[in-house]
Amino acid sequence: EGTVKVQAVRSNADVAEKTAYNVEGYEPTAVDFIRRCENDAQAREIIDFLEGKGKIEPDYAKQLRSQLTKHGLKSFGKRKEPGCYERGEMG
Repeated sequence: EGTVKVQAVRSNADVAEKTAYNVEGYEPTAVDFIRRCENDAQAREIIDFLEGKGKIEPDYAKQLRSQLTKHGLKSFGKRKEPGCYERGEMG
């Protein structure tokens, strides 16, 4: 039959569920911040920052770094542009 192209990976079910729903007062996830990055170095800096501030667990930070290394920045999804939340672009 038909095919579906997967353009992003979510290895954490809780993060995936949070991303799937458009809720008032939405707080960006680590992946949302990573999707604003222009290169791998910026993404690593975001992961390190969030882990250092205790916003993400060390195991999750390790998963994100692994995904970045193995599959690249694009594996987190299309880059989010400034103003995306104001325009209602949640996914």
